[in-house]
Amino acid sequence: MRMVYAGVMELRTDEAYYWTWSKESALSFLDHPPGIAWMIRFGTTLFGDTNLGVRFGGIVAMLVTQVLLADIVRRVTHDFRAVVFAVLMPEAALYYGLLMAKVAPDTAMIPCAVAMLWALVRLKESDHPRWWLAAGLFAGLALLSKFTAVMLAPAVLAFALVPDWRRRWLLSPYPWLAALIAVIVFLPVLIWNAEHDWASFRFQFVRAVADHELSFRTVGDFFGLQFGLVGFVLLPVVLSGMTLTAWRGYRSREPVAILLSTAVLVPFLYFFWKSLTLRVGDTWPMFLWPAGFAATAINLFMLSREGWPDWMVKSSFGWARLAVISGIAFVVAVFFYYVAAPWNFIGRADPVGGEAGFEQVVTRARDQLQKTGATWIATTDYRTYAMLRWYFNGSGVPVVQINERGRFQDFRDPGMADIKDHTGLYVAREPDDQLPLWGLTTAKRQPLERVERSWRGIVMDTYALEKITGWTPDLSPPPDSPLFRWRVLAGTVGGEDSRCHCERSNPSCRVG
Repeated sequence: MRMVYAGVMELRTDEAYYWTWSKESALSFLDHPPGIAWMIRFGTTLFGDTNLGVRFGGIVAMLVTQVLLADIVRRVTHDFRAVVFAVLMPEAALYYGLLMAKVAPDTAMIPCAVAMLWALVRLKESDHPRWWLAAGLFAGLALLSKFTAVMLAPAVLAFALVPDWRRRWLLSPYPWLAALIAVIVFLPVLIWNAEHDWASFRFQFVRAVADHELSFRTVGDFFGLQFGLVGFVLLPVVLSGMTLTAWRGYRSREPVAILLSTAVLVPFLYFFWKSLTLRVGDTWPMFLWPAGFAATAINLFMLSREGWPDWMVKSSFGWARLAVISGIAFVVAVFFYYVAAPWNFIGRADPVGGEAGFEQVVTRARDQLQKTGATWIATTDYRTYAMLRWYFNGSGVPVVQINERGRFQDFRDPGMADIKDHTGLYVAREPDDQLPLWGLTTAKRQPLERVERSWRGIVMDTYALEKITGWTPDLSPPPDSPLFRWRVLAGTVGGEDSRCHCERSNPSCRVG
């Protein structure tokens, strides 16, 4: 199913954006570390610049994650039934069972994070310190995929310091060598940021310090996303399993129970806290649930061994079976809805359909390129830029985003020979076509037409196409230029309101 989904469904805008990274040789990028770009390059090397090529790494990542979860549970329980639960739980969660085929930085991070946990479980099992070094390697790879991997640090610290072996590991060089290995692996990001005024860290730090008023809507969004992406039955099953695992681990100082439960509970509580004032992205917490699946599968088989009441053991197994069966049924239903069904039940709010149908815009853009003699395409948002680059790949038509140039540091020449002193075509989603940044240029704009992008009969967006003459964009503006600065993500910076800060520093920015 994941292979079919990956090959049939149109790329979403973020996927196309990460694909553009895979065509560059930059050490890192403004938005995220380079792990996702390397994953996509791996897939497109095998299958070319196709939907499956872009998404193949996600399919492999899911398989690797399942194998690691199975081995963790096998080593702890030595029970085949527990292994089956550990493999099936991710299949019953929509994000993993189907949407791991949709690549994102989280997709690259998840198998690396689980591999780090697996190495520490091997450390507990074998008591051989070399597994610290493997854990450091995988931790570095996880950080090389997404910065939120740092949220697993409390779990590693609790694993090392809470059990009775803490003095032994504090005096051992191996944990410190593991930390050094992680930093060495992470060096490409550190080097790139040192050369670019620590741009990635400043870009992401805004979210961490965001300070809005209390909002029950964002809390509801957070829990709604978790129920939808993990499972309406599976999420409560995993949270209850986590609670029992944490109680067992910290009461008896059992390292693996401490590791797995803390790897889930600390990030989950952090995201819950942030959701009180900020909308938490749909993929942000997804790295923590695989540890929850492993711990829940282990907990099921620990209940009977520890002498819990029969009714509780039977109830736990009953709910776990229901979670797996209902979850897999839901994943299959969603698969057929997007791949085979002709209806749109969610309207413009559909998370997949909301970004589909871009080929309609591309077709009209191609026609206008021929009619106007334009040789290049300009955009003013990274999503439109990414989709146009994807569809015009190999055509020889340069596509550039003329603003937020801080996103494109160390990118190769897009084809300035075809841009300089040539007519261009501006493609923008309305009302972004009216951004004030054009007042900073000498460009003459001539409206051409409006194009509706629709999916299953519902208009999702309208785009404006305009002819541009008399101007050549500066793709390397100085850092203090409004055309360089990127959009502020959320919250306040130095006490300033985010809207005011954003609009003062970047006239192209619109904050909802």
